[in-house]
Amino acid sequence: MLTPQVFQFISDLTKNNNKDWFHANKPSYDEARKTVLSFVDFGTQTLAKTDVLEKSHLYRIYRDVRFSKDKTPYKNRFSGHFVRAGASRRGGYFFSFEEDKTYIGGGFYAPEKEDLLRIRKEFEMDATPMREILANAKFKKYFKEMEGAELKTAPRGFAKDDPAIDLLRKKQFYAFRTFTTDEVLADSFGKEVEKTFLALRPFFDYFSEILTTNLNGESIID
Repeated sequence: MLTPQVFQFISDLTKNNNKDWFHANKPSYDEARKTVLSFVDFGTQTLAKTDVLEKSHLYRIYRDVRFSKDKTPYKNRFSGHFVRAGASRRGGYFFSFEEDKTYIGGGFYAPEKEDLLRIRKEFEMDATPMREILANAKFKKYFKEMEGAELKTAPRGFAKDDPAIDLLRKKQFYAFRTFTTDEVLADSFGKEVEKTFLALRPFFDYFSEILTTNLNGESIID
C-alpha cells in the first residue's frame, strides 16, 4: 500500500519547502500522491464494509498562506478524510502521513454552535455513556484518550463544579492512533487501519444519537 518513496518525498520536501525544488521534483510528488490515493481507495473500500460514506478526499498539498505568518508554500504531509453519509451519521475519519509519524482516527473538529450546546447538555444530564466509551479497553488501546481544544473554565450556562466539567470544557472531540513509519510500511498496516476505524464507531454512534435527538431522546430528523 504505502511505500518508502512517500515518506522520502515528505522528508525531502520538509527540508526543501520552496517552489523551485517542488517544480524540479514534481514527478516524485506525482508518484507519492498516486500511492497515497491508493490508500484513500483502500480506506473507502474498508469503511464500506461497516459504514456508509458520503465522500473521501485527499487534501491539496498547496498551503493557503494569505493570512499566515508561515509562508512555506507546501504542506509537509499527505492528509485527507472520509465523510460519513446521511443525516443520521455524524463524524468523519481522518488520516495524515508525516515524516516521523502517521495519524489515523477522526471525530468532530469544528462542531457548530448548536451541536456543541446539544452535546454539552447531554453530558450535563448524564456523562456515563461517554465515560464508558473512553474507558473501553479497545478505545484506550488504540487512542488512549479523547483529544481536542477546550476552554480554561466552564462554558457559559454550565456550573464550574459539574461532575462532567472535564467534558463540558471541550470544544472539539477527536481521537488519533499514531503509527511509526515502519508500522505503516508493514504488511499488517491495512488490517490495523481497519481495526482503528472500527474502534471509533462506538464514539461516532453515540454522538450521532445525541445530535439526531432532543434531550428526551426523540428524533429531530425526518
